[in-house]
Amino acid sequence: MADQGKPGKLVLLRHGQSRWNLENLFTGWTDVDLTEVGLGEARRAGRELIREGIQVDLAFTSVLKRAIRTLWTVLDETDRMWIPVERSWRLNERHYGALQGLNKAQTVAEHGEAKVKIWRRSYDIPPPPLALDDPRHPRFDPRYADLDPALLPATESLKETLARVRPFWLERIAPALESGRNVLVTAHGNSLRAMVKMLDDVSESAIVELNIPTGVPLLYDLGPGLKSRGSRYLGDPSAVQAAAEAVARQTEKR
Repeated sequence: MADQGKPGKLVLLRHGQSRWNLENLFTGWTDVDLTEVGLGEARRAGRELIREGIQVDLAFTSVLKRAIRTLWTVLDETDRMWIPVERSWRLNERHYGALQGLNKAQTVAEHGEAKVKIWRRSYDIPPPPLALDDPRHPRFDPRYADLDPALLPATESLKETLARVRPFWLERIAPALESGRNVLVTAHGNSLRAMVKMLDDVSESAIVELNIPTGVPLLYDLGPGLKSRGSRYLGDPSAVQAAAEAVARQTEKR
């Protein structure tokens, strides 16, 4: 129930394990579904919200099915499927350009760990872009047909991802929180990393080292002006740490 004058609760949730997470491929804007493990993570996330006593009033997600299905599963688990849901491309994962579909470990073997770390984790250096005629380019995807083509990226850095997330936060998410509604944002590692940077004023060097685990709710305590008073993952701390470490190891040889 919304409490006028007091900000609502904010929960950030990275989608559950996707098929390409399992196969260790760069995914980006490629529309990949969840694995059975990912569905299980989403169900557990829902149970953690119940355990915490959080009733979500409004949800936001990207236009990619791994995030949408995670949200559906959480809302089903919490018996909140009736709440309003808004989808936006601005919450999509960072666009990985020509890396999309490539194996992370094999890319390291081919280009070197230092180069791939720059592409994958630098704040303002994007990976090589897709060519305009590449069938993977978002201009060929019907879900973006109504967008100005100039908005559609062929690659993105985290800095550029933040630049598209910020206006959506200011225009859609922040007003909902300020009205006292509890908000769930189900999105992706980098779009959520962008939000964490805004909320916690994380430095550019520190934010690229942040590993957000799949399927684990991150609960924010917000004060006046939506200033963060702290955040915590819901669930067993050792399991959360293990999940974050698994994200960090994705470019290791297998």
